[in-house]
Amino acid sequence: MRKNMTKIAVLVSGGGTNLQALIDAEKRGELGNGRISLVIASKPDVYALERAKNNGIKSVVLARKEYDSIAAYSKALADTLESEGAELVVLAGFLTIIDEQVYERFPNKILNVHPALIPSFCGKGFYGLHVHEAALEKGVKVSGATVHIVTPECDAGPIVLQKAVYVKEDDTPETLQKRIMEEAEWKILPEAVKLFCDGRISVENNKVYIKGE
Repeated sequence: MRKNMTKIAVLVSGGGTNLQALIDAEKRGELGNGRISLVIASKPDVYALERAKNNGIKSVVLARKEYDSIAAYSKALADTLESEGAELVVLAGFLTIIDEQVYERFPNKILNVHPALIPSFCGKGFYGLHVHEAALEKGVKVSGATVHIVTPECDAGPIVLQKAVYVKEDDTPETLQKRIMEEAEWKILPEAVKLFCDGRISVENNKVYIKGE
């Protein structure tokens, strides 16, 4: 392993499909200088932990229910990330609320993928199928996914990458969710991670600039 590899921690709460997309990308050599070194789950017994185990990645369970407040949980999470030497944190279906303790200790070093084209269908309450239900109810012709840097305000951080996906007239929330994952999320999340690990992302005035473009 090269000395300059960036250690990536992936945070999960469920099945870990986006985690798998990152694992597959790393195996193909598509994470650049990045290496997934840790998976942290907010619940025990989620399938994402099996994915980590099957690929020889260290995993830690920090169960939200074992902490009496968001602040206590956030401190434990930030402490764990620091002790494991994480240099980039990726939220991959991580549905647990965390506070500024984590953001302050990892400024501009936390990425999240959101299943819509921010600023549409984002913010409080817009997660999972709720996002796609709202998009179909509005009758949009395109939706997609966004990778952004995480800040204390929900889904409001600087945008790194976006990819559009056409909405079909017969789409259901489930079919739209699946197509956005396959055509957008699983493509732009590894791409954004690679950009970060290769040192090509800079943030100024709440905007992301990509070097070399």
